[in-house]
Amino acid sequence: MKLFKDLYSYRELLKSNVKKEIRGKYKGSFLGILWSFVSPLLMTLVYAIVFPYLMRGAEYEHYTTFLIIGILPWTWFTTSIAQGTFTVIGNGPIIKKVYFPREILPISVVTSGLINFFISCIIMALFLIFSGIGFSIKILWLPLIILAQYLLTLGIIFITSAINVYIRDLEYIVNFIIQMLFYGTPILYSADMFNDAPEIISTLIKYNPLGIIVTCYRDILYWGNKPHILSLLVVIIGSLLLCIIGLAIFRKLSKGFAEEV
Repeated sequence: MKLFKDLYSYRELLKSNVKKEIRGKYKGSFLGILWSFVSPLLMTLVYAIVFPYLMRGAEYEHYTTFLIIGILPWTWFTTSIAQGTFTVIGNGPIIKKVYFPREILPISVVTSGLINFFISCIIMALFLIFSGIGFSIKILWLPLIILAQYLLTLGIIFITSAINVYIRDLEYIVNFIIQMLFYGTPILYSADMFNDAPEIISTLIKYNPLGIIVTCYRDILYWGNKPHILSLLVVIIGSLLLCIIGLAIFRKLSKGFAEEV
């Protein structure tokens, strides 16, 4: 409860920090916030051209739409993790001078990523409309899926941003893990493709929480089905527990931030 009280008391600081994260991401850029549209479109274009020739991606009707539904959540996740891991160090001068709840920093990063995700969802909506897939009533599950991803991302950043202050190599390790995770997450393909794969591979893909989230996005948007409720609830509960543990680690380590940054 203390976290919510602090966030309310420092709500203006939280708002300004979220704005700073959004503006800072595109500072000095000619296109500015338009990169929220351009970047995922370019990624989708590359994969849509190349991937069908490498694997069975061409089997999916409206494969470009299939791709964009996976790439947009992935972009939110990876950019937030990258920015979030560095956020405490990046705000070192402010931490040394001013007191404020340090938790605002990771929360600002994930929230700014969420806003960018909402903006880029315009692309997803256009693809769904012009491909003829459209929208079904199952889209009402979307807020729950977004909540799962928000909690998962925030929980990870609480931990990585705090540890990175003391172990600066962590951000390089995190970037490497993200690159590996890309191929273990059903973004370019459907998780069903690995049902006949060796057990260790199929298990890793099946129980990858981000993979479950991406599959849920596709269930409601691409296939027009309801998501796998049990899997989604497990991810939400697990991500909430991760947030609680991550917050405890963050608060414990935050006592030395001012000296280390």
